[in-house]
Amino acid sequence: METAVFIVCALIVLGGALGVVMSRNPVHAALSLVATLFGIAVLFLNLGAQLLAVVQVIVYTGAIVVLILFVLMLLGVDEDEDLDTEPIVGQRILAVLVGLFFAGAVLAVIVVGKDAAVTGARSATEAISPSVANIVQIGRQLFTTYVFPLELTAGLLTIAVVGAVVLSRRPKDLQPIPEPESMTELGDDPLTTIIEEAAH
Repeated sequence: METAVFIVCALIVLGGALGVVMSRNPVHAALSLVATLFGIAVLFLNLGAQLLAVVQVIVYTGAIVVLILFVLMLLGVDEDEDLDTEPIVGQRILAVLVGLFFAGAVLAVIVVGKDAAVTGARSATEAISPSVANIVQIGRQLFTTYVFPLELTAGLLTIAVVGAVVLSRRPKDLQPIPEPESMTELGDDPLTTIIEEAAH
């Protein structure tokens, strides 16, 4: 069963990743990214890492992708991207070389990892303590050993939200920009007034 789930999720992740890099429409690329992130979350569940799966869905799928879609809608995506135009000369060749490098690195890790030389004899998905769940231990660490960095991060995020709200507020005493006197003298429709004066 786990093998079947892994194969299905791997196909979803790879299909979504291909959709991200091959879609001409940015919105379609963002939706493909959602499929990829959901597939990764299910893979985390398949490995027994429930906390990572929840964080994957809440942070990446629920926040980052929504932010990307919001920016795309704000900037406008009326036209498809022209893939024939390269903003940076030689970027496609560089992308292929970097992709081949990372593919070789992954294959090297897989080959060397057969003898547990990379990850060690202990499994990467093994619980920190067999008697206590990983989520419980992570919670204890966050609210005991790392409580100060956690509260500091929460404070910084709160300050950022308050600052964004303050900067986005419109002052109450803000007055509209007055129209130029020459435009006001011409009436409500300056073009019509000019044409009428020229006719007379």
